[in-house]
Amino acid sequence: MSGAAPYERRLLIGDRGNGLLRKFWRVPWLFVLLLGAVAAVGYVALWSAGNGPEAYAQKHAFRFGFGLVMMLSIALVDIRLIARAAYAGYALGIALLVLVLLHGNVGKGAQRWIDIGPLQLQPSELMKIMLALALAAWFQRASWEKVGNLLFLLPPVAMILVPMGLILKQPNLGTALITGMIGAAIFFSAGVRLWKFLLILGGVAGIAPIAYEHLRDYQKARINTFLDPESDPLGAGYNIIQSKIALGSGGMWGKGFMQGTQGHLNFLPEKQTDFIFTMIAEEFGLVGALATLALLALVVIFCFVVAFRCRHQFGRLLAVGLGTNIFLYVFVNIAMVTGSIPVGGVPLPLISHGGSAMLTTMLGFGLLMSVHVHRDVEFGEPRGR
Repeated sequence: MSGAAPYERRLLIGDRGNGLLRKFWRVPWLFVLLLGAVAAVGYVALWSAGNGPEAYAQKHAFRFGFGLVMMLSIALVDIRLIARAAYAGYALGIALLVLVLLHGNVGKGAQRWIDIGPLQLQPSELMKIMLALALAAWFQRASWEKVGNLLFLLPPVAMILVPMGLILKQPNLGTALITGMIGAAIFFSAGVRLWKFLLILGGVAGIAPIAYEHLRDYQKARINTFLDPESDPLGAGYNIIQSKIALGSGGMWGKGFMQGTQGHLNFLPEKQTDFIFTMIAEEFGLVGALATLALLALVVIFCFVVAFRCRHQFGRLLAVGLGTNIFLYVFVNIAMVTGSIPVGGVPLPLISHGGSAMLTTMLGFGLLMSVHVHRDVEFGEPRGR
């Protein structure tokens, strides 16, 4: 490289063998500490949920440690290499979704998991990351005129609808809707005109009554129970009623570590996964709940700050997609346990128990850090009409 070459290019290609070291120091270490703080909250909550570290907390710590190494490794990979592999990753995600439908494990009436060695993987979680990669690659060099062309938008629309359809077949309505919203966020950030979104929303509103009639019985029960939980307090309404009791009983400061009655007397369902936030609120009160939300809010804010600071379209759109995914994780889980939306199986990132969720979350953060580290690289000029 000549002395006139931009610093950013010397950073990526390497100057006398120091390229990787320079990228290593570009990693946002305060953000890494923030993720560690969120995972520590999960460790404490899972210790309590399992009445000791053996049931959940130790596995949580090991998974986070493994995910941390994977995240930092991905952060050092040139974002342009990641962009080139985006469509291959999307194809892999689709293949795994098909494999789930053919040979997946059935649990609680749904077929969502496959065994890969010692890991039980939920491909729908991985697919959200792969979709963000593929859409960012599609729009990375598209001009404003190109984005306004309806024919240009048909392939990325298909990219969204295909995984949504496969996820709905599992069935997993919540994850399918989140997948669609991640796609919508990337479309909007890429410059797709607002009137197209309004047109789609009008169509969705029109077919909603028909779609409701085709839902599974348990999905209809969740919606009906959301509107009136007390109509079936020992059945479909049990989970949300117990969650509200636990939330309220924590008060301002909580009942203390491992002192939550709803959780430790087993009234609170799925306390290590879907309702982990409820357990935190019961044992550490409103203060603990708000502190947890503040940490998660900082994580989401960082994702969008990375998008704002990135100089290339691929990184911006990928960061928007990943940030939207984390935001929806948090929003849906908190809204679910507080009774603001129908109950669905959405974990709280870095806090809930689950290897598949931890793996895909840390994979997403690794990609986000790669965007941050390589935020100044050049992808080329926008494509014309």
